[in-house]
Amino acid sequence: MRFAQNPGDEPIRVLVADSTRIHTQLLSDALRRDRRLDVVGSVSHGRDLVGAAATQKIDVLVLSCNIDGQAGRGVELLRELHPSYPEIRFVLLLDSAERDLVLEAFRVGARGLFSRHESLETLSKCVRRVHEGQIWASAEQVGFAVDALAASPAARTATTAGMQTLSKRELDVVHGIVEGLTNRQIADRLSLSQHTIKNYLLRVFDKLGVSSRLELMSVALARVPSPPSAANAEHPPSYGNFDDCRRAAERGIPGAQEALAAMYEQGIGTDKNMVAAYAWYLLAERTSLEQHQAVSAARDKLFGSLSTQQLLEAKQLAMEYFSESTSPSDAEGAKGTAVGRDR
Repeated sequence: MRFAQNPGDEPIRVLVADSTRIHTQLLSDALRRDRRLDVVGSVSHGRDLVGAAATQKIDVLVLSCNIDGQAGRGVELLRELHPSYPEIRFVLLLDSAERDLVLEAFRVGARGLFSRHESLETLSKCVRRVHEGQIWASAEQVGFAVDALAASPAARTATTAGMQTLSKRELDVVHGIVEGLTNRQIADRLSLSQHTIKNYLLRVFDKLGVSSRLELMSVALARVPSPPSAANAEHPPSYGNFDDCRRAAERGIPGAQEALAAMYEQGIGTDKNMVAAYAWYLLAERTSLEQHQAVSAARDKLFGSLSTQQLLEAKQLAMEYFSESTSPSDAEGAKGTAVGRDR
């Protein structure tokens, strides 16, 4: 079976680089089944990869973490290639999902992490999503990235006092970022232009000493002491109305994050949004080890009611906060989805 291609669509030019010719050919054949993809080359050595990148127009490069007979050599090649070819989207093939390997892959420019345990049919979907500007990663890998960023120097040095220097309008923009809205959506909410929102973000970045939307979210979710939280998602802890609960969740109170997820799930004070609910459960799980079991149970209960597409979408929601570039303007366009966005 071959996937249909919409008339007029330009195929995505893909280069495949795996550890052996057999593996490379297998991946290439699997990707060629999708007519939206054009496999322009397949190599099994680093030197050939560098040459192909220099001579061919490539949209997405599918690269094995282990190439040239060396574990981690793919990450080294990615580190070398990404600065010279920033227009290429990189998908790294992983044999394992060790934390340090995942973080290093993201640091050097990977936009997709594809496990060899996933089906070959799923690989073409991964390539398309990465080409669209989204991040392809598992919930566990998302957690590694978010935890690492929360512990970064920028997140530690930007204090609550820094947040207090923001104007009311700047705080409104920050609230929109935490909800996962794009610049366009924030502009619509505040009846401002997108250019004005970008300027507000630049001022916020400067005041807080951060350089990306994810770092900004880490500051906004600064942890404060939290009261005991009820574990039953069907009876969420009381944090006032939806807006009060959202503000408490944005401050990093795990119980409020769990309650907000339940509100999205049940439509309490807001429209039902199962994707936002699942994403807030993910964040609540990260910010409170003490509530790990309770939050996981609520998340798992919701898991069974979501389709595979919705689950992938929810995971990508959390990942967007990692994937945003250092420029606020980079948040525009097709860059996946964000926590709290209506579908």
